[in-house]
Amino acid sequence: MGELKVSRARDGELVAIGLGSCIGLAVVDGSACVAGLAHVVLPDSQGVNGPAAKFADTAIPEMMASLRTVGASKSRCRAVLVGGARMFALSGGLDIGARNDAAVREALALEGIEMLAAATGGNRGRTVRVMVGTGEVLVQEAGGDNFTLLGPRRPDARHARPIRQLKLTGAET
Repeated sequence: MGELKVSRARDGELVAIGLGSCIGLAVVDGSACVAGLAHVVLPDSQGVNGPAAKFADTAIPEMMASLRTVGASKSRCRAVLVGGARMFALSGGLDIGARNDAAVREALALEGIEMLAAATGGNRGRTVRVMVGTGEVLVQEAGGDNFTLLGPRRPDARHARPIRQLKLTGAET
């Protein structure tokens, strides 16, 4: 949790396991075969020191700086979000998953990064895998489906293409 990794290894795989209310933020530059993955825990750093990837407001600038060091171009980078589940039925405004989701989306917009796909909300944990060389993003839901959220980059296409976008709400069956 609170980690950020980037890679340009064509056979590399970035993984965030057990995302509950946290957001797995994948950013890919399909043309450069570069990808990054951050495990965002909380929506706002509120001036607290800690790993940049732990907070939505600091994770995105840190991710973009790290991606540039391995050859990514901001203009080609696209984001995918996974997680943000409501893991506990608590009353009030304590839905950290929804707050994380909103904060990451807002930070991406401020940074000018397009979001291609998302599998957020609901009440199931998820694992996300990013295949660096192809830009493919795979999701496994706890007790549920495995699916491709972002398809592999096609050689004739400029960017990866979204396969499935989900925004889950309420209880799942």
